[in-house]
Amino acid sequence: MTMFHFFNCAILTFGPHAVYYSATPLSEYDTLGTSVKAALVYLGTALVKLVCLATFLKVSENDGFDPYQELLKAVIGFIDVGGLYFALTQLTHRNISQNHKFQAVGLGWAFADSVLHRLAPLWVGARGLEFTWDFILQGLEANANLVLSISLAALGSLMWLRKNKPKTLIPIIYACAGIVATMPSITSYLRRGLGWHFPKVVGFELFTSLSMAFISWQLFSACQRPSS
Repeated sequence: MTMFHFFNCAILTFGPHAVYYSATPLSEYDTLGTSVKAALVYLGTALVKLVCLATFLKVSENDGFDPYQELLKAVIGFIDVGGLYFALTQLTHRNISQNHKFQAVGLGWAFADSVLHRLAPLWVGARGLEFTWDFILQGLEANANLVLSISLAALGSLMWLRKNKPKTLIPIIYACAGIVATMPSITSYLRRGLGWHFPKVVGFELFTSLSMAFISWQLFSACQRPSS
């Protein structure tokens, strides 16, 4: 029963990444190499963030919400945006379209994040004797992170690769990218500042991820229309 629970949670956490790759044109255009490169960039970015967090953040004696610490975490979190910029603009990619490039980068980014932050807790905790919903919720959280990562990659593609975008949409693109980039700080405030329980936070993440995906899709479609 314990291994069955582990495999169920693992499929919920990592399965959607494989389904997305297989169900979209990414598999037809063989963009796996792009996703792997993006995953490696994420690991390098995570290492830089870890060093910065260990250098500049103090060890808190309580689990309360510290505005200064959280603001510093949000600033350090923008290192992810720099890593994503590098993955989208500096890596060599196969001859694939901009549409497929940002999806492949976002997919690799999200998969590396799930492996780094969820695989070990899942292996240790989900095989326990007592059933818990926490790891199912972590799987749902990984799905929300997948959608947010692809949305941020799409917005980054519009910011850095799309030259002929309508000027009226530029502030909206940057504002949406800022919201997605600061989602870890937002969810931290909900947990520690407002005292939200984990299921409620995951529900918020799922709702926000779907909303940002819809907005990103609309912005991307609007920027692809020929200017009049």
